[in-house]
Amino acid sequence: MADTPSVTKPEEKKKLWGDEEPDQNESPLLTASTSAEVSSGTKAAASNEVANDLSSLVIEEHPGEGLDEPDDSNITAVTSGEVYTSASRFEDLNLSPELLQGIYNEMGFKTPSKIQAVSLPMILNPPNKNLIAQAHNGSGKTTCFVLGMLSRVDPSKRIPQALCICPTRELSLQNQAVLLKMGKYTGITSKCAIPMDSSGYVSMSRMLPISEQIIIGTPGTIKKWVTAKKLATREMKILVFDEADHMLAEDGFRDDSERIMKEIHRSSSGSCQVLLFSATFNETVKAFVARAVKDGNQLYVKKEQLTLNAIKQFKVRCPDELSKIAVIKDKIFEFAQNLGQTIIFVRTRNSATMLHQSLLKEGYECTSIQGALKQDDRDVIIKEFKDGLTKVLITTDLLARGFDQAQVNLVVNYDLPVKHGSPLEPDYEVYLHRIGRAGRFGRKGAVFNLLVSERDQTVMEKIERYFEHNVAQIPEWRSEEDFKAALKDSGLLE
Repeated sequence: MADTPSVTKPEEKKKLWGDEEPDQNESPLLTASTSAEVSSGTKAAASNEVANDLSSLVIEEHPGEGLDEPDDSNITAVTSGEVYTSASRFEDLNLSPELLQGIYNEMGFKTPSKIQAVSLPMILNPPNKNLIAQAHNGSGKTTCFVLGMLSRVDPSKRIPQALCICPTRELSLQNQAVLLKMGKYTGITSKCAIPMDSSGYVSMSRMLPISEQIIIGTPGTIKKWVTAKKLATREMKILVFDEADHMLAEDGFRDDSERIMKEIHRSSSGSCQVLLFSATFNETVKAFVARAVKDGNQLYVKKEQLTLNAIKQFKVRCPDELSKIAVIKDKIFEFAQNLGQTIIFVRTRNSATMLHQSLLKEGYECTSIQGALKQDDRDVIIKEFKDGLTKVLITTDLLARGFDQAQVNLVVNYDLPVKHGSPLEPDYEVYLHRIGRAGRFGRKGAVFNLLVSERDQTVMEKIERYFEHNVAQIPEWRSEEDFKAALKDSGLLE
């Protein structure tokens, strides 16, 4: 590492999730390599563009100013023999001065969040046991595993030592942006392993062996690099699964994830620490994790605590599909322009295209994103939304998980999330992730669920029962006053 810097503490058919195409077909590849220090050599143009844009993707966490903190009684930690002491300060974690400088000066953190206070000692303290952590959206869980990776890397070794696997390229880029910011003073290098359009193509035969120390990317691309012996795993010290419930679900990326995990376990003689982070874990995934991740610590938040109490939820009964569009135009757009940003979730790519075109035709400004778009187009849409250039974004569940934008305070479920092939069975985890896009880090937020059919009503009732939470109904879908009252109840209007 560089000379010890001064630390200035601030004064205060296989269905894939996220509307993605099957990962096996990911090609060509993006090899975006970045570092906390300016490295020598010439990088590909596509890599430079992504690296330059990363700063706009950083999660805007403001600890002490509104992380969504659970009650202490709702955090359950189960350890496998060791005794850990919660960290009340980052200094309690024996971090390097360079990391502390990134935490305080770059991230603007003051003290660890409750989830961080409990989980970080488990991650950082020897014997560095595996961890299964269910921490809800906005609790600061990204900081936990990013700090874990940065703290385990030896900057003097130019070889991969930490790996983070994510379900989408958008989440991969976002996590790398956090890592670059937090690790700014460490000199630790990173590479993003994600699919990209032909403009950024690098053939596998011409690709040099990876020397960056932290790799973040999607499972299909990472598996290809490992198989082609471009990504060495013998020095891996820590393996992270972000949105682990989906990465290890039978209808998600379990096969690729398992292969990567087994290869690392084989080549590293079983010494690699495994961290599983997600806002939700269903029972199927919990059972698999219990078999695949041995002798680990566990951290869970009670189910009812996961409903994100800072976010007010409402249901709107509409007589037909056209009425849903009318609600978007006459109510959501009217208020959204003055409140912040809005994300509208739809079920299919066709619905995203249809709604987007309908709104544009009548002069309403918005953008839409879904898995069928070219990778470069998706990046531009995300960046414009992150930069605040667009106010309303229509999306499939591509952005349901892990997408962080502090200015989003309205979420609209144009279609309720249901399990593939079971139109009457809600996808509870996806619903939770969707509503978690609003009111990030403890800020105020509102969610409007648009219901038309009896089937919609049935699905909504099941969601309410599952989370043991009554969702208030807007009395009249055409009433502007009813929507105003709802937003006032949410704390978004005076």
